[in-house]
Amino acid sequence: MLQSKGYAVYANSKVQTASPAELTLMLYEAAIKFCNIAEMAIEKNDIQKAHDNIKKVEAIIEEFQATLNHKYPVAKDFDKVYTYLMQRLVEANIKKDTKILDEVLEHLRTMRDAWKEVMRVTCNGSKVGVS
Repeated sequence: MLQSKGYAVYANSKVQTASPAELTLMLYEAAIKFCNIAEMAIEKNDIQKAHDNIKKVEAIIEEFQATLNHKYPVAKDFDKVYTYLMQRLVEANIKKDTKILDEVLEHLRTMRDAWKEVMRVTCNGSKVGVS
């Protein structure tokens, strides 16, 4: 019990001290984690757990869409990708289809890796402000 409380304090501190760029990376990582959990739940026929975790991925994608800065032309492209991923997640949830989740995971990993590269190039590992 004490150990899990210590981890919660650490995790909360990590989020509170993260830059916007680091928070974005954390969200990509969480979406990938929840998508993996949903896939495993489907394989174990745990329908409720699969549903709950797909909904978590959807919430993260919704947050990405809501925070797009549309003064940059690339935001329109990201919006289209996020809309597509949301459609696929809904379909995966209805059908409990791991192949669709694999496709979503592939997109999320690609976007996460691209984001890591942007962070690396932009700041050489230091904190970056994103507006």
